[in-house]
Amino acid sequence: MATWSNLNLQNGASPLMEQMIFFHDHTLMILIMITILVMYLMMNLFFNKFINRFLLEGQMIELIWTILPAITLIFIALPSLRLLYLLDELNNPLITLKSIGHQWYWSYEYSDFNNIEFDSYMINNNDSLNKFRLLDVDNRIILPMNNQIRILVTATDVIHSWTIPSLGVKVDANPGRLNQTNFFINRPGIFFGQCSEICGANHSFMPIVIESISMKNFINWIHN
Repeated sequence: MATWSNLNLQNGASPLMEQMIFFHDHTLMILIMITILVMYLMMNLFFNKFINRFLLEGQMIELIWTILPAITLIFIALPSLRLLYLLDELNNPLITLKSIGHQWYWSYEYSDFNNIEFDSYMINNNDSLNKFRLLDVDNRIILPMNNQIRILVTATDVIHSWTIPSLGVKVDANPGRLNQTNFFINRPGIFFGQCSEICGANHSFMPIVIESISMKNFINWIHN
């Protein structure tokens, strides 16, 4: 989860989020190089005393400053397209989880296991010191790690957004529409998220908590 004075992205807990962090770093390096080049050229322009009263055209430099940005955009676009296709690909999911957004809580259904259903409300833990304020819920999502998981997202009233930053998942929950995505949790832990759509005054009080456990413990949880 995000902590104080954390300027970087959260540590990725899925292969997709790791790829997004790599793409972010790749794009940031290109932006830094462009910024340094432009600043260097501007400083040269400010502080030199070169004058050319007979300059009418510069076709070569115009050709260069047209082609170079196009090549730079290709270096950004190709990894971006690859990542977009990776995010949409669904590889034989083991478990399907359905998430339904309400005002102001989420409800979940495990349709693969005798229709396990429960609601997930934020815990009012202002007086508690050992819980995460405005982030913890009374019923967490329990999912096994190292397995492909599909999530179906919809809403009953307004547009919500099911978002877990450390897993690289953000899906809009639209009334009357069923959106799907997939993710793969590669380590055990507790992962926090919130509704990140402007669905109303209290959308930030719709936390999402995933508890990632081993397959053996997940089967025991299903049986119990």
